[in-house]
Amino acid sequence: MTEEEMAKKAVEALDIVPGGDTRRRPVHTNGVGVEGHFVASEAARDYCVAEHFQGGKIKVTARFSNGSGKTALHDGWSDVRGLAVRFHLEQDKQEERAVDLLAMTLTEFFTPTYETFLKFASYTNPEAPVTRQSAWRKLLELLELIQPALPAPYPGQTTSSVAGALRYADEHARSELSIFHAAAIGAPKSYARAAYHAVHTFFAVAPDGTRRAVRFNWVPVSGVLNTGPEDPVVDDYLKSDLQLRIKGKLGIGTDPEPVRFILMMTIGETGDDFDDPSRSWPPHRTRIVMGTLTIDAVASDQDADGERLSFNPWRLVEGLEPSNDPILSLRRNAYEFSRKRRGGVAGCPFSGV
Repeated sequence: MTEEEMAKKAVEALDIVPGGDTRRRPVHTNGVGVEGHFVASEAARDYCVAEHFQGGKIKVTARFSNGSGKTALHDGWSDVRGLAVRFHLEQDKQEERAVDLLAMTLTEFFTPTYETFLKFASYTNPEAPVTRQSAWRKLLELLELIQPALPAPYPGQTTSSVAGALRYADEHARSELSIFHAAAIGAPKSYARAAYHAVHTFFAVAPDGTRRAVRFNWVPVSGVLNTGPEDPVVDDYLKSDLQLRIKGKLGIGTDPEPVRFILMMTIGETGDDFDDPSRSWPPHRTRIVMGTLTIDAVASDQDADGERLSFNPWRLVEGLEPSNDPILSLRRNAYEFSRKRRGGVAGCPFSGV
């Protein structure tokens, strides 16, 4: 089977979602396109020669999203959230060049390989009914060490893929951490108050030629904050929250609420798994502040600057190189297949591959 055929099969494995639409993204279907800028830190250029780490203001187009593949919008449900960022670089021969960085609120991916991903997708039926477990059932499962107790459903949440995912975790110990995390992830108070992790390893090339294995994550300046299962929420509050923050109509005072994120780069060491996105690195690894992302506006044209825009983790430039991670490799062609199927904009060509 060719890489293109594998990618097609992987995308189609996600089409089992009732309420999905093949004319849209198979997951992270609902999102909000935004505009902003990125400014690298002074330290960034010492660790990576990529253009967006050399200083100056870099234009950014980004998309916040909910992880579900449903077209129905449920901002208030427990779900993984995503942040895809495109750094727009200077034009070269009338052709725009860019770097994409894709991240999510999980610190690791569910599976390490293409084969395990297909099996995981078959387990996670998002239409399984979800109910509140009794306190006695939670205690029993805790004492018997069966699995973590199912989280209480959020207001209005009637279905969930958690039960199927936990069954998969029972059979695949390496996926337990990410699945348990996803099961209890909750709903963010704001897209601006969630932390996002690019779970794959890349290699950053320094000015002296040193090549380091690294992972990136976005840390919200406003801090991380979730809603509670008992908090009343509306289905579409996340977009309006961003608009209010940027316009200065949220919080104390009249100044705009900064929607900012710090880009952190973690440097891997010998013994860390560079090719398995389902394995976290130890928390004491060296971390470098690479710069600050500021969201300036919610895009006025959500179709052009959100839904039709196509991000890809293989859109790289000199100074950043992909690892041999099988899931990262799969995503390159899977995202292209999805883009073509839904008529997304190709953007700039891949480079550094």
